[in-house]
Amino acid sequence: MSDFDAVLFDLDGTLCRRTQDTGAMYAAVFERVGEEPFGAPAELWAALDGPPDHDDWIGYLGAGFARLAARHGRTDVDPLELAEALTTVSDETAVGLLPGAREAIDSAIENGPVGVVTNGPHRRQQPKLDTLELTHLFDVIVYGADRGRQKPHTDAFDHALAELGLPADRVLYVGNSLEYDVAGAHNAGLPVAWLRDPDEEPGAYSPEYVIESLAELSGILGDE
Repeated sequence: MSDFDAVLFDLDGTLCRRTQDTGAMYAAVFERVGEEPFGAPAELWAALDGPPDHDDWIGYLGAGFARLAARHGRTDVDPLELAEALTTVSDETAVGLLPGAREAIDSAIENGPVGVVTNGPHRRQQPKLDTLELTHLFDVIVYGADRGRQKPHTDAFDHALAELGLPADRVLYVGNSLEYDVAGAHNAGLPVAWLRDPDEEPGAYSPEYVIESLAELSGILGDE
């Protein structure tokens, strides 16, 4: 018998990943605004300071481009224009399931209610869920950006728990980020199965379970 009555999943980096060619996408941003490219996608991602605390995606990306422009001596560019171009060329339907994701969801469904708690807004995350044909599988979906408080704040978790009608200690959260998934779930009182990056250690965080693959979830839920 499982120790949990329900399972909640993170989305990006846990259940799915982008399949769009990031190099081509990055080049298209500069082509769209008529500027010579500088930096690289990996540099931009590193320059972003975690997910935004509100639904200001342009401002969030613009801050990253501004940091990148300063490093490359390109203070002549408009970082907000680049940010807007990035949102235009980004294809939210270009996603694929991570290995074992569907099996993990199916295992969770056999255990009880399932849901998603994601930091992204509905307009960016719903197309991913629809493309992956997952939407109908979830009993609750919470978009943190649309609520004004994102992980590691507890609001999105609290809302999901209220929808499920379950106490926090009976709901397992599965996520890949220590700073947002593990910290946020623990702040809300949920036990966590952390999907570990091979190059990352939990450090000061203490997830109840550390898994290398989503295929391990069925064992945690007592299906094996």
